[in-house]
Amino acid sequence: MITKKQILTAHQIISPYVHKTSIFTSRSFNNLAAADVYFKCENFQKVGAFKARGAMHALLQLKVEKPNVTHVATHSSGNHAQALAWGAAQLGLHATIVMPNNAPTIKKNAVLGYGAKIIECKPTLQAREETLRKVVESEGAFFIHPYNDENIIAGAATSALEILQEIPEIENIITPVGGGGLLSGTALAAHYFGKNVTVFAGEPKMADDAFKSFYAKKLFPSVNPNTIADGLKTSLGEINFEIILKHVQGIFTVTETEIKTAMVWVLEHMKIVIEPSSAVAVAALLKKKKQFKNKKVAVILSGGNVEFSGIKF
Repeated sequence: MITKKQILTAHQIISPYVHKTSIFTSRSFNNLAAADVYFKCENFQKVGAFKARGAMHALLQLKVEKPNVTHVATHSSGNHAQALAWGAAQLGLHATIVMPNNAPTIKKNAVLGYGAKIIECKPTLQAREETLRKVVESEGAFFIHPYNDENIIAGAATSALEILQEIPEIENIITPVGGGGLLSGTALAAHYFGKNVTVFAGEPKMADDAFKSFYAKKLFPSVNPNTIADGLKTSLGEINFEIILKHVQGIFTVTETEIKTAMVWVLEHMKIVIEPSSAVAVAALLKKKKQFKNKKVAVILSGGNVEFSGIKF
């Protein structure tokens, strides 16, 4: 199990590389949600997503534990891909990223911009894993998993740690959930550093494996996810699921329309860009606002890398 000390250490060692992101509030949103809502803006993080935290932590730990490794690899639809490519460039490592062929162009271009190599595959988890295995075997690269990794989770937990350090009276935290790195890290941070803080997640109804797994208490894979929230199409990791079952209060599903509505609301009223995956957490709060009425709620805006041309509003 990831310890309190691991999260504190992760926060310390990644701090020279990542931003301590701002926490925004909106009077209009508070009125809409009937709650005091605090947005942790990881869309303003390095590479435009919270993934920079976990990737940098994993890479820094790798440099200590396996100093002879010069080449890292992963599979990702976008944000972890960018984060690992960026982090590798910062630390003088080569990076190869397996990406589904339908990943947003804006995310592919960012990965290439950080100097990483992209290998495309079919948009299935099986294809991603098989292609990555060939890369690892043929090129001797070290695999850093996008979410099912303790170093990744501890790094992701630092976002919620910062929330609780800045606003210790927070009662609830809501994140999106895909592979579960952010949700499991947030749940651990709330457990270790919060005062009776409950953690919830939003998930697209069209990619609801975490919802099904959580309530059945049995891990179900993601099968044919069809959502604009491209960052949430992955299946829950085993390490993540164990933490989520123990420390998460609930998971809510939202429709594609609800995701788009939340995304547009934040853009029009708060003047900030969030990607659909981030909007899932916002939509979940609005859908369940009776449950959070008059509460102090933090929402982690997981990223801001969005390809608007691919979304029909």
